[in-house]
Amino acid sequence: MDLHLKNLFDRFQEQFGSGPGLGPGSGTCLMKVEGISSNFIKPLFKASAALYRTEPWRRLRPGHLFGVRVGKDSDWSGKKQPFPCSQFIGGDGGDIGFYMFRSENDAKKMTGPRETIRVPNVELLRVTYELETLMFPSNRKMIKSLSLEASGNYRFPVIDVARCTSSGELQFRNPTLEELKFVYAFLRAISLVHPLLQEDKEGGSNWTRLTCFDPFIETVDIQWPPEIARGHELVAVTISHPPGQAYEEKTSSTASSTPTKYAEPPDEATFMDVRVNSNSSSRHCAMCEKEVNGEQSLCCGRCRAVVYCTSLCQKQHWKESHKSMCGLYKAMMEREEELVMKIFTFPCSADQPCKWLESLGIHQKGMWRRKCSCYSHCPFGLLPVKGGLWDSWGGLDEEEYPGDVPFRNQLRDGISSPILLSGWSEYYNLRSLPLSTPVADILSHPLTVYYILTALSINSKNLLLKGKEVILHYLGPEGEMDWMPAFAEIGHLLNGLGNIQIVMVGPEVPTSLSGTTSGISSRVRVNLVRGVYQEEATYLPSPHVIVALNCALDRYSNWGGALDLIKSTGVPAFFTEQSEILCANAKQVLRGAGLHITHPVTPNPFRSPVKNHNSSTNLPSYSNGFVLGVNT
Repeated sequence: MDLHLKNLFDRFQEQFGSGPGLGPGSGTCLMKVEGISSNFIKPLFKASAALYRTEPWRRLRPGHLFGVRVGKDSDWSGKKQPFPCSQFIGGDGGDIGFYMFRSENDAKKMTGPRETIRVPNVELLRVTYELETLMFPSNRKMIKSLSLEASGNYRFPVIDVARCTSSGELQFRNPTLEELKFVYAFLRAISLVHPLLQEDKEGGSNWTRLTCFDPFIETVDIQWPPEIARGHELVAVTISHPPGQAYEEKTSSTASSTPTKYAEPPDEATFMDVRVNSNSSSRHCAMCEKEVNGEQSLCCGRCRAVVYCTSLCQKQHWKESHKSMCGLYKAMMEREEELVMKIFTFPCSADQPCKWLESLGIHQKGMWRRKCSCYSHCPFGLLPVKGGLWDSWGGLDEEEYPGDVPFRNQLRDGISSPILLSGWSEYYNLRSLPLSTPVADILSHPLTVYYILTALSINSKNLLLKGKEVILHYLGPEGEMDWMPAFAEIGHLLNGLGNIQIVMVGPEVPTSLSGTTSGISSRVRVNLVRGVYQEEATYLPSPHVIVALNCALDRYSNWGGALDLIKSTGVPAFFTEQSEILCANAKQVLRGAGLHITHPVTPNPFRSPVKNHNSSTNLPSYSNGFVLGVNT
């Protein structure tokens, strides 16, 4: 009887809703929208399913409001954004979906502590995910005839526009084609950016359960379906939290946001000669490239990022180029504190790599030999190897490096599946590693690859969860060819499900190693291929994902052909850069190659915690510091 009542209640809740929401679907059908074609309905349902898979309801509640801006105001009727504010409902029960409002004020009026308030004469667009068995016959017929993609287990989106009358009744209508275009752009963009929200652990009040997030802004390029492109294939979509955040001009921002305007740089009369910390290593003047010791160098008095040998070089550099970049550099320097990983207790600054390694007792040992220039005479991949794992990790104590053993007690619903990681703290805890061990500096490469495959590339994640193989093309390998013992950790993280074939392609692969295959674990094998990617790709197995770590896209002429190939194949590709300024340059290179950035620049949770500096700036630099993607 108890089970019967539970099933009855669950069905009642599905059909009539409980908690935030306005109840079941109204019976509207997209096939009745004027001017719509089935070729647009299909990508709309596909985008809805993609959002559903990201499970925004796990963290987001109706009180979390988002600003939405699609293209320019002039692109829309009335010269304004149709629904510039949105919220997710269903995280606390009731209807599962999201609402879009005509204004932030409307959203606040309708958002109660436990329910959606019916406010007279307020119109909103609803997207609710309903079970197919509870949908109106017209929608079920549309789903079947068009073979539309389901969201989760037999759920499909129902889209309508609701208005509450002065008497409290709800009136519904079909959305217009223009409103559906706006919804499509929002679906595509929010799927990419909502996982990037960072929890503000110090924000919020003790009396509320609502999780607080850091202010957030991100703009992504979304590709319209061919049926509605009308000559404009891409549209820029800006998502912000809180809503007003996206439209205010700012002079600084969080590490995960994009500043919209920088303050004007000072005039020459405000120059200050600021001495660089005397403990810093040798630098190069940004103007004349002369080497200068830390205690003798100067830096810009405003941004404190750029290093000079004399005031004369500083003033000359200001006139020639720094004037236009000073505001950008200042914003980057202000975010330096946010990028520091404070959980680790070993020294995390390596301006002088040899001294840093010596302080840890691992200089010129094992895999650490690639962390300074002392073994630069030895070709990549050919470092002499003495013995086992202990030697590879430079003689660290056994409890200070990950052993070649599986993770214990990592079952989900009693079944083995890949371990999904959120960052270093979780990984160190799973491996019972002390936070005093520096192994994260080398593990950043394999764990960044694993993070891309299981968190950023949805297709690869699904393949692994189904126990299938993922083929990854790894472009431009260098020192990581000597880190195969670290890459073996990927096999343990797979936790008994799925396989990964990594094909490392680049001109630094030694001739003696080209064509070889290394089975570094039972579930991960690495193939090495010497050559330029665009020339070798024809002979390689087709990839599911392409990765290039610390790629410095703006520095190598060979990237041009590789990017052309990535564009023509449409394979998802992810790149990491060591600093924000390199990311800005990478974005220019990618856009110049006709590629559209579909995964925005974000800090990599598996970046190396060890900070380096560019020789001519004080800008912080971390191996695999930031990640961005195309074709995702």
